[in-house]
Amino acid sequence: MVTNNPIPAKGGSLIGATTVNWEDAYKGPNVMWRVPRNIRWNDNVVVREDEIAVFYRDGKVLAYLDRPDRYALTSLNAPIIGNLVKELSGVRQEAEVYYLQKRIFDGKFGSSEPYVFKDPDFGLVSLRVFGEYRWRVGAPDNFINQFVGTFGAATTADVEGRLRDQMVLLVYNSLGKMKDQGMKVTDLAGSLQTIEQAVLGFAPQHFGPLGVDVVQLQGLSVNLPDEVQKAVSTRATMGVLGVNYLQYQAGQAMTTAAANPSGGAGALASAGVGLGAGLGIGYGMSGQMQGMYGQGPGVQCPKCGAMVPSGNRFCPSCGASMAPSAAAAGPPCPKCGQPTAAGAKFCPSCGASLAPPAPPAPRACPKCNATYTGSPKFCPNCGAPLGG
Repeated sequence: MVTNNPIPAKGGSLIGATTVNWEDAYKGPNVMWRVPRNIRWNDNVVVREDEIAVFYRDGKVLAYLDRPDRYALTSLNAPIIGNLVKELSGVRQEAEVYYLQKRIFDGKFGSSEPYVFKDPDFGLVSLRVFGEYRWRVGAPDNFINQFVGTFGAATTADVEGRLRDQMVLLVYNSLGKMKDQGMKVTDLAGSLQTIEQAVLGFAPQHFGPLGVDVVQLQGLSVNLPDEVQKAVSTRATMGVLGVNYLQYQAGQAMTTAAANPSGGAGALASAGVGLGAGLGIGYGMSGQMQGMYGQGPGVQCPKCGAMVPSGNRFCPSCGASMAPSAAAAGPPCPKCGQPTAAGAKFCPSCGASLAPPAPPAPRACPKCNATYTGSPKFCPNCGAPLGG
């Protein structure tokens, strides 16, 4: 906070002059300290390596000293202090002095009010952000003019509270810009580093007028509402599995049924009814589940019409044999030798065409010009050799 420790014992070369310095015992975590009485003409001000002394009067900064030295406010120091000497040697010969620390400070921020993010998939989503940052005084005159003159800050807590609010606002502004560039809610978790870099890129124009440099941002967290987080996680799982929402729900129902042997059939039937009612997906549901679990497209049972995974010999719904009848069986595939169904145009195992080969085109005898088919060695008309 802004401490008000007693001024050290009087000293200096002139009667009534006081030497002022910020004692180490009162520094601690404080970013600034206001000297408890106004500085007068002929006083001495001590500035050390890690300090800046700012002279403030009538709502504005007169000057500041950022080089370590002992400054005696007399005409002898006019070349060093410049306009400050002219100000203090006039009618009003007093000014407030604020000491500032040059070191880097650590701060935390978190949103008290949510940021409404308009997502093309999830609609309006309320986000909250949290994180840590490091900062320091960059421009002493801007810092005092803003925090002391404009905001009336009296403690370091006042300064940090203002910076915390500004940091949350900066993160929100950065998220808005990145949303306009196409970022979605589902991209946030994997883009935290990108967001941090964007915030740091916008920080100078945002914090510069306050006289503050934000040097680091870390530990950024963007929190989603529970229901949206669950939906995002579900979508990520669906992307890994390569399934749509209905397939994912069907798989979840089958997993639940498998984990509950006593009520598995009923649970699965209920899940199937719930998913199929009003959606017209009763026929396709079993095929979707089979495709989801890698069992192939399946075939339709000739008796009850249920979809049966490829390779099953019996229908799991009615127990009917899935082997093709002899009358309905077609010739074996000429390529892979597997049995085929009568009338099939392609082999269900290897995909080869089952159409009979086209008859060879007729050819003409080179001697008598009679046509023939096949591969006879002699012309059936004149007996001339044909060469096979």
